[in-house]
Amino acid sequence: MNRRKFLEQTAIVTCSLVCMPSLLYARQKEEIIFGHNNKRYRIDTKWGALDFNRYPVKDCHEMVQDSKGRIILLTNETKNNVIIYDKKGKLIKTWGNEYPGAHGLTLFNENGEEVLFICDNNRHQVIKTSLDGRVLLTLDYPKETGEYSKAEEFIPTETAIAPNGDIYVADGYGKDFIIQYNYQGKYIRHWGGRGSEDKHLKNAHGICYDNRDENNPVLMVTSREQQAFKRYTPDGNYIDTLHLPGAWVCRPVIHGDYLYAAVLQSQSRLWQQSGFVTILDKNNKVVSNLAGSAPSYNNNRPDEMYQTIKAFQYPHDVCIDDEENLYVAQWNSGHVYPYKLTPVV
Repeated sequence: MNRRKFLEQTAIVTCSLVCMPSLLYARQKEEIIFGHNNKRYRIDTKWGALDFNRYPVKDCHEMVQDSKGRIILLTNETKNNVIIYDKKGKLIKTWGNEYPGAHGLTLFNENGEEVLFICDNNRHQVIKTSLDGRVLLTLDYPKETGEYSKAEEFIPTETAIAPNGDIYVADGYGKDFIIQYNYQGKYIRHWGGRGSEDKHLKNAHGICYDNRDENNPVLMVTSREQQAFKRYTPDGNYIDTLHLPGAWVCRPVIHGDYLYAAVLQSQSRLWQQSGFVTILDKNNKVVSNLAGSAPSYNNNRPDEMYQTIKAFQYPHDVCIDDEENLYVAQWNSGHVYPYKLTPVV
């Protein structure tokens, strides 16, 4: 999918689902609690706001927390591709002006040294850097696969790093393959791609290494236009599909026993700023939707989910810090800085 080409509206929901919660949210004296069950939060929309003239953002694509507790934001604004905050929202530093298509951001502890993996849509590359931006490795388009004839066909959106250092790249805006490399960047294998079988993907926007079951680690891969995550073994064998009707999920983020994901938009209101955040438990059951409908199931499958409160426009990523706070980065949402959500005890 080319994200620059908006789809036509395919459905209309009644005003009671969106307009009324939007009015409630606008009441400054009334506190809105987001989420359900044991995952409920208060929102701070001003947390990441900076002087836009000095530290502008374009699309706020993804965020991670390093071992020092710092929150690292990736934006495709080349005046400062990387913005580093403390947990209170204070600016620590910025760097980077060479990533016009900065999209995916993954942090990995490599033998005691933390490194970043940046996926750049425009450069058609994955770039491994130090935390201060020094380039350590560059992965060009995967011609070794036999699936690509030129760099422009490869538009990587995300990486996941296995404990042994293997690099998994999701070509989410290109041909939807998952390409596996070793820690040195040597090609191992690929799988997925577009097609009609369950093992195939449609908009493989995100990927993560899910080791919540230490004896059976899996790769969790987004198939966004199918409103689903698909699970694979670390060597690429398809396991099953986690259907999330109505939710155009971005990358899965594992923290503790839970899986968190920004939902770009609701299927019922495509390209109408209808995003929210979803949270799944260790059994991959939806337990909370932040600014979204209450989780419910029918025949062991979630009912269609949708935005209920106009708190977000197009959420693109969620970061969970060491104090269980959430940070939400948004795409195509008026150059807004990240929001912070704190748990309600």
